[in-house]
Amino acid sequence: MPAPRIVFMPGVGADPEFWKPVGDRLPAAWDKVYLGWPGLGDQPSDPSVSGWDDLLRLTLEAVGPGTADLVAQSMGGFLALAATLRHPRRVRRLVLTATSGGIDVGSLGAAEWRATHRAARPNAPAWIYQQLPDLAPRIGDIRSPTLLIWGDQDPLSPVAVGRRLADLLPSAALRIVVGGDHALALARAAEIAPWIEAHLA
Repeated sequence: MPAPRIVFMPGVGADPEFWKPVGDRLPAAWDKVYLGWPGLGDQPSDPSVSGWDDLLRLTLEAVGPGTADLVAQSMGGFLALAATLRHPRRVRRLVLTATSGGIDVGSLGAAEWRATHRAARPNAPAWIYQQLPDLAPRIGDIRSPTLLIWGDQDPLSPVAVGRRLADLLPSAALRIVVGGDHALALARAAEIAPWIEAHLA
């Protein structure tokens, strides 16, 4: 069996280095791609990127003509699910951490992040603050085995969000990191990398 292709997707911080501590702990033979989001965070702008559809295009380009596994944090989880819904046969497995997943997280106790982010990043493009499309009615169509990893100290995507996604996804398992916050994939890489390796192997 060929080594899996893993596409790592950051959140709104957009840093392609975000997932490196996890990726470095996975088998060296695995083909790893680390995405950044042009124009977000500290990433340089790209005139071809002006909205969610463009980030989805970049995701699918990274997947390539075959299949890949998507490992996604926060905002990247929305894009991972959207890519899977668009091309289900191209996404073999999913790992989602601390994401909204395109569902209504406000009703599940999530704190509002936009004002704080806008204050910290006044030059961020306005479209990232728009309401994301509601994927909830379609998430049940996803058949890719999915590992959900949540921290129990995350105000932006509380455990209730992970549980809701676990209910919606037909083939999902939820792991909870005690004391984990929104950046658990970076801060607790040594703890979660074995879970991810076992799920993707």
